Amino acid sequence: MASCGATREGQTGNIVWPMSDAALPSSSRSSLMLVEAARYALLRRLAFAMRHQMVVHLQPIGMVAELLVRRLQAPAPDLAQVQDSMSKINSLSKAAAQDCRDVITWFAPEPGATLPLDAAIRECIALLRSHFSFRGITLASEGQAMPQPVAKAAARMLLPACLLALTDTLDQQTADLTVSARAGEGAVMVDIRLTPTAGQGSVLSELAYRPLQWHEVEAIGRAEDVGVTRGEGTATLTFPVLD
Repeated sequence: MASCGATREGQTGNIVWPMSDAALPSSSRSSLMLVEAARYALLRRLAFAMRHQMVVHLQPIGMVAELLVRRLQAPAPDLAQVQDSMSKINSLSKAAAQDCRDVITWFAPEPGATLPLDAAIRECIALLRSHFSFRGITLASEGQAMPQPVAKAAARMLLPACLLALTDTLDQQTADLTVSARAGEGAVMVDIRLTPTAGQGSVLSELAYRPLQWHEVEAIGRAEDVGVTRGEGTATLTFPVLD
């Protein structure tokens, strides 16, 4: 699976941008525009979940800070309790800063960064579980140890894009969404299965942004050198294993 490429100026994922669009044939320009439009749409769909991910550690910091203020206002503050509160604030602040830095890398991927496939699946499920829950969709992983390293940017693009594109075909239906993985020759495969169920329907009245189309998922897959196949209510992503 070849990347869309030309003379290098900047790079997003595996797409190498040319010095000038005029240097590309119209078909290549169209491919680049499709991939970037698909990535933009995906990030718009993930924005609310990312925002929650960034602020989740800030709420307990505020609570611990309020408790610290009350302790300091006591006639004889317990210095051990004050020290404990300061230690908690310090730990929570570091976690919040790390999460914020990590979320930013969704927008500006680290060149060459990898992570184990099972970690990529856990990250994706943690980010999207609440979103799917509001839509009446149960997201789960049939987890097993899959330590094979894959491209971090590719996993972050393709896993959520595939999950969203599959479920965007539902019409106010509840469903079970299951992710599993298996190893192949020089590659690892992620299998996604969507099973509609009888339920009360979605809590969300509409999507935060437009639905993702399957041809957009395929375009991102070509750009990231990830195989993408789709069946009836199923999809498979094939990631190269990186050294």
